Amino acid sequence: MQTTLWRLYNSLFTKKKLLAAQEPSDSGQEALKTNQSHTWSAPAVSSASMGRGHIDTPASHNKRRLAVVFVLTAAYLVVEVAGGFLTHSLALLADAGHMLTDVVGLGLALLAITFAERPATPQHTYGYYRVEILAALTNAVVLIGISFYILYEAYARFRHPPEVASQWMLLVAAFGLVVNIAGICILCGGATASLNLKGAYFEVLSDMLTSIGVILAAVIMWTTGWYYADPLISAGIGLFILPRTWTLLCEAVGVLLEGTPSDINLTALREAIGNIRGVAGVHDLHVWTLTSGVNAMSTHVILAAGASHDTVLTAVQQRVTADFKIAHATVQVETQGCEAPASHL
Repeated sequence: MQTTLWRLYNSLFTKKKLLAAQEPSDSGQEALKTNQSHTWSAPAVSSASMGRGHIDTPASHNKRRLAVVFVLTAAYLVVEVAGGFLTHSLALLADAGHMLTDVVGLGLALLAITFAERPATPQHTYGYYRVEILAALTNAVVLIGISFYILYEAYARFRHPPEVASQWMLLVAAFGLVVNIAGICILCGGATASLNLKGAYFEVLSDMLTSIGVILAAVIMWTTGWYYADPLISAGIGLFILPRTWTLLCEAVGVLLEGTPSDINLTALREAIGNIRGVAGVHDLHVWTLTSGVNAMSTHVILAAGASHDTVLTAVQQRVTADFKIAHATVQVETQGCEAPASHL
């Protein structure tokens, strides 16, 4: 799919450029000189099978943080279920159901990172980076479902507010708040670097808001006996979660649809390539996201008369990877009059 333990560690990205060997042009075709080259410029590159570099994504840097939050959240889930049954508190059991979906979401996020760390194969030449985005999409859908469920339950409790053992409810919710705050402090740093981690962060954030709501409701019901506090606060929590989750959903769908990344100005990129000495034109420019923090680009550039295709190729590669957030660049250099017949963009 956008976690908080990652904030305990600073993600350091060291840029490395791997220039792939250029394809030699056919010596028998003097009229056409075409060269394709692929450049990886990633935050961190490690060796992988098949001679291809493997990118360490922002999510993989924060895997340990996510694992810690997963363990904390799962442990509190057990405590909350036990507390709900022992105190006969429907509110705690309902929150435990919410917590269960979050534990599953965090588990999916960890699974996605594990898959993304696997090397590329002939069947999956880009590796498994998109698993992270699929996990973020799943988390967003689940969170939207939770939000609507909270609003539905709030409506039902407005009509028939149940009696709750507010004192024990307060103790369990307070313990949950401590766990949630710890999880948020762990994940908040990585939430901006990865959609998958952002989804996990929002899940823990929703848990914290739920805990605060349960505490407020417990205090009000304990001191005043006004049981309408529970559905009122629950509705506020649901309305808070919904728009942020919708944003996460739109971002994940945008990546899966291979839309232009929000941190790439396509017009500026086209102008930067076109302004390189020896470039007469640019066409078929595409930029998309493999996974959070890893953008790829492909383009065709037209060689100006008298320009060296090797010089132009190197200049284009260096410009796009140094001035823009692009990790993988595929560039094809063509002579004038030899462009693809149906070029676009």
